[in-house]
Amino acid sequence: MSGDRPTLPPVRLHSDAELAREALTSPLLARAARLARWAGPATRVGAGGELVDEQLPEAAAHLGLSADEDGAAEASEAWRLAVDAGLVDVTDPEEGADGAEGDAEATGTVTAGENLALLTSGSPQDVLAIWLDAFDAVFADATAPVLDDLADAIAEDGQIDFEALEWDPEAEAEFLEGVLGNLYLLTVSGGAAEGPVPLPALAASMIVPDDMGEPTDDVLEQVSDAMMRLDDQFRVLEPIGLVTYRPVDEALMAEEGAEPQPPVDDEDVTRYGMVGLTPLGLYGVRARMLEAGVDAPAVGDLADKGAEVLLDGIAYFPEASAGAETQLWLARREPAAAARELLAAARGRDSGAPLRRLRSQQALSLVGPGAEAAVREVLDDAELGGLARVWLAEHGASDVPPPPESMIFWLAIDTIAAQLDADGEPDELQGLVAGLTGRHSGFFDAAWRVDHPATADVLEAMGRLHPDKKAAKEARKAAFKARSRRAG
Repeated sequence: MSGDRPTLPPVRLHSDAELAREALTSPLLARAARLARWAGPATRVGAGGELVDEQLPEAAAHLGLSADEDGAAEASEAWRLAVDAGLVDVTDPEEGADGAEGDAEATGTVTAGENLALLTSGSPQDVLAIWLDAFDAVFADATAPVLDDLADAIAEDGQIDFEALEWDPEAEAEFLEGVLGNLYLLTVSGGAAEGPVPLPALAASMIVPDDMGEPTDDVLEQVSDAMMRLDDQFRVLEPIGLVTYRPVDEALMAEEGAEPQPPVDDEDVTRYGMVGLTPLGLYGVRARMLEAGVDAPAVGDLADKGAEVLLDGIAYFPEASAGAETQLWLARREPAAAARELLAAARGRDSGAPLRRLRSQQALSLVGPGAEAAVREVLDDAELGGLARVWLAEHGASDVPPPPESMIFWLAIDTIAAQLDADGEPDELQGLVAGLTGRHSGFFDAAWRVDHPATADVLEAMGRLHPDKKAAKEARKAAFKARSRRAG
């Protein structure tokens, strides 16, 4: 009945201070910061800003890493991030200086970058901005090709021939963005509330069509390929604090060959990889979504907005998220003023008004006794008098005036209209419809006369939902009368 619904449920984010602490302790950024502080006048870098090979063992030792190729590789990775995140500034070799251009031994120097000081003296927002830059850099690394045969991929002009590598950078980035988006949706929707998501399920969410029954062998092979790509990518993303990741069990490689097939039946799915977004990861993925123009709301976004924006904003939120958002909104207002603002925003004859009134009634239930005076002020209001009586009765008031019959039927139409807008036609609504007509004899004879914009639509829906065929037919006749009445 009403307009567009939000694409994603709202996410509950940790505070900026908590997220900044998580960012500072993420392994890769912490190592990058340590190397940035370690660097000095004697530090030498190549033309691309990379730490020269001779200094990698010392860098690895400073980080407490092993004195082997793995330690050197991890130190090199941390150094690259220090450069990419602005923790160090690189001065390239100058042409004509010692080690002139063309000299394989030419090296540049480094100084502390502006962002290094912000990690310790900046605000939480400063730290998170640096972490987002680091996330971008690591994301690019995760989608980069595996260059085992780099020499074979160098074209005559000295550039990398991506076609020879069978690598499409845009497609790779789009695939990983999609995976992270699906993982985000599972998390904010509660699907990942009990823990990490199996890697095969996440891969299948990108490959298997929604309307496919039993996956074909070709589709299963694509899922297997995607699993192995994601296994490599999540290993890269975990050290920046984006995800918690349990890699694919390497024993499966030996058991099944180069690429394990997705698990079947009751096989231990954890062996095939498990992944979950951290609170910092939720923040980071949401930030990328917002930058891409995706509507990704967060609980608390509406706390400083007006009541009408609040009610429209939470209209399709899950119940828990709507309650949390409303509590934050109420915390900034005096109870009586909040109640009056909510009631004023609930008025209207537009298509979204019934659901706004329902959300207003739910919000008022959180205000408490301080709302009573404001609620009594609307007892005679044609649109709000019904919900005012409901509120007073629920709060034990003994002097609630009985509603006129016209208000009873108007409230019934309005309530069903709101439920149809919020939930479609669930089984619970069928029970509500049957109960209404059971309690009020001649319901449809009176209902079609109700002066409500949604009367005809509601009666048509009651005709579809009512379990009694005779009553359903009466509802459809009443809907026809309501439409004729409005047309006339």
